[in-house]
Amino acid sequence: PPPGFRYTASMPSFDIVSKVNSMEVENAVSQAKKELVNRFDFKGSKAEITQEKLEIKLVAPDAYKMKTLVEIVMGKLAKRGISLKSVDAGEPDLSPLGHARQSVKIKEGIEAAVAKQITGFIRDGKFKVTSSINGDEVRVTGKSRDHLQAVIAAVEAKDFPVALSFTNFRD
Repeated sequence: PPPGFRYTASMPSFDIVSKVNSMEVENAVSQAKKELVNRFDFKGSKAEITQEKLEIKLVAPDAYKMKTLVEIVMGKLAKRGISLKSVDAGEPDLSPLGHARQSVKIKEGIEAAVAKQITGFIRDGKFKVTSSINGDEVRVTGKSRDHLQAVIAAVEAKDFPVALSFTNFRD
């Protein structure tokens, strides 16, 4: 081994992340487009749904149709298993002519404030683990797998403002 290299016993760990399956978002958007084409109340109207990466853009002829369009998209996202905590619908832009535009953003990553909230919750829970913030995810390390599973159960039970998932579980 090179000088200064130390063997360390790797401790079990996992990451708490907020990720969205982009394929499921695409599937939800295409289902919403199909429903839009088949809906009687949208026949002949200039309503449309487009997607750019993690942003869904909606255009409708009026505020009422926009509300319906948002409900269609949200319903399809929820059916595809995308947590609505990861969806930011924003406010519709209404032009003086009555046209409406709205952008629905899909949020990924854990914001610093929420990451602090998660690490604080883990610390206050007196679990025998350490947690640290790495960019937009939280790494939890502990001596035993049981401690980590207890943390996962507690974090799942608590209602945080973002949809959380657990990755990179290492023994």
